[in-house]
Amino acid sequence: MNRDKSNLFNKNNWCGLIISESAQKRILYLIENKPNILGLRLDIKKSGCAGFIYVLTTVLQENKDDLIYENNGAKFFIKKDIMPLIDGTKVDYVQEGLNYMFKFKNPKAQNFCGCGISFSL
Repeated sequence: MNRDKSNLFNKNNWCGLIISESAQKRILYLIENKPNILGLRLDIKKSGCAGFIYVLTTVLQENKDDLIYENNGAKFFIKKDIMPLIDGTKVDYVQEGLNYMFKFKNPKAQNFCGCGISFSL
């Protein structure tokens, strides 16, 4: 699929980040247990067999260039430069077997590795 890359960086076209109710509850739980946490930072980095992985870290202080997506007090902080790569992503918090984890449904992701951790754009 051939995409016009210039449109990726036009913030007027951004859909944003969608935070599910279960992800919202998990973030609020983290904040309740450590009140100095403002929310979670969603980032991506080059890694894995497909190209990119999602990285979540806690946020103690907002950066001036952060984009903030909020659902009833649960906040995700995102650097502007990665927004074009994750725009429209739905963040969920799910149970798989005995494990609980954040899951990402990124409409821009084209391929996934066999283990489902890394993706390509």
